[in-house]
Amino acid sequence: MQLNEAQLEQFDREGYLFLPDLFEAEEVDLLNREAHRIFAMDREEVFREKDGKTARTAFAAQNYNETFRRLGRHPRLLDPVRQLLDGDVYMHQFKVNAKAAFNGDVWQWHQDYGTWSRDDQMPEPRAMNIALFVDDVTEFNGALMFIPRSHKGGVINAGHDLKTTSYPLWTIDDDTITRLVDEGGIIAPKGKAGSVVLFHSNLVHGSPSNMSPFDRTIVYLSLCHIDNHIRRFKRPEWVAHRDFTPLENLDDDCLRTIENAAAE
Repeated sequence: MQLNEAQLEQFDREGYLFLPDLFEAEEVDLLNREAHRIFAMDREEVFREKDGKTARTAFAAQNYNETFRRLGRHPRLLDPVRQLLDGDVYMHQFKVNAKAAFNGDVWQWHQDYGTWSRDDQMPEPRAMNIALFVDDVTEFNGALMFIPRSHKGGVINAGHDLKTTSYPLWTIDDDTITRLVDEGGIIAPKGKAGSVVLFHSNLVHGSPSNMSPFDRTIVYLSLCHIDNHIRRFKRPEWVAHRDFTPLENLDDDCLRTIENAAAE
């Protein structure tokens, strides 16, 4: 899959690109089932909300789940990122974010590269995110919000928030967010399960809590150009990966074949 010129221009200008219905229903159903199986596991990679029970995010699922291993090498995800980053990429981080019905907590306003730079010493923002909707994302269940064009300002000053949620995050202050929104507005891509958002590692984003009775599971692949790999190894390997081997594509039907194998 290759992005066209208009898509490349939008990504450069706005900092994100929304690709609806990139994955088919049977592929998404498989991912959804496996995500909830992982959320039920007692593993250090699975962070819980403040209640200590509800899954918040599962790190590095590609290392202990075959379905997510295949997703992490899917050509529909890897090819556009190679195109945008101009070369081979490795997996810096892999997360399955739960945002559970009623109990999914806020993700504060932040930039991902701000964290990767401060905590992991990633040299440049030559990295980006892919967000794959595993549930339908609506205005009710904690949709991901972006501030368009906020990636153009580089790394923004941030404070290390260790109290708001169960997961520490480098967050941006209210005055700065107000200024950025005055300049670029706020958008919240919504769509069916199987849709994908590509977004720049410096794009300011966050999401509100989920007060609805509908889950909002999203898989995040954070991919980095192999020449731009991290230099500090402070965080656990399952949070900030240390295998800088270029990712190789599997076949486009790699998720459908695992489903077929399970049925035989």
